[in-house]
Amino acid sequence: MIDIRPFASLGGANHGWLDAKHHFSFANYYDPARESWGNLRVWNDDTIAPQSGFPPHPHRDMEIITYVREGAITHQDNLGNLGRTEAGDVQVMSAGTGITHAEYNKEDVTTKIFQIWIQPTQTGEKPSWGARPFPKDDRAGQFVVLASGFADDTDALPIRTDARVVGATLKAGETATYRLGNDRRGYLVPATGAIEIEGKRIAARDGVAISDQPTVVITALEDSEIVLVDAA
Repeated sequence: MIDIRPFASLGGANHGWLDAKHHFSFANYYDPARESWGNLRVWNDDTIAPQSGFPPHPHRDMEIITYVREGAITHQDNLGNLGRTEAGDVQVMSAGTGITHAEYNKEDVTTKIFQIWIQPTQTGEKPSWGARPFPKDDRAGQFVVLASGFADDTDALPIRTDARVVGATLKAGETATYRLGNDRRGYLVPATGAIEIEGKRIAARDGVAISDQPTVVITALEDSEIVLVDAA
């Protein structure tokens, strides 16, 4: 099953400094048909104004993956972690037993991120944070694992859940294949460009919920940057 969720159909709110769009029910947006997708609970498409951001706030028992599309995000938490993650790179926060953090756009340009929350398989563990670069050239024409709960994905940022976050960059006309498996759910969003799956066009920032689809074949109609969550 391929269920396209156009960007215009997403919930959200514009707070001035933050223009947030929600692929799933979040904050004041509630849609009983879009509460989660397997263990994927949140996919927010956030546009953050320069010199603004999220002040300190707590989380627990959630794997929070931030994919930076434009600009940069600066993270600071009560564990002493401090880091700046740039466009194309990824940060992961395992909230565990509890963590308080802030995320700011300290740049002079707008920052755009996907923030993805996945319910953990392992709970009651010490919170942690990490980030790493993922050069787009390494993802050219193929999917690369960005964050993973599987030990075999040694080059990915670790998360404590039965899921993977993968990314690819495709030139117009290129095709990439992702083997999802019969019992898995996928959720895919092009950060930029436009793609085609089974003859259906998906524009930038549209969501695609995928199930009962062992293999997903994606063809780029334009130069495209793609993020996909492989969920339990």
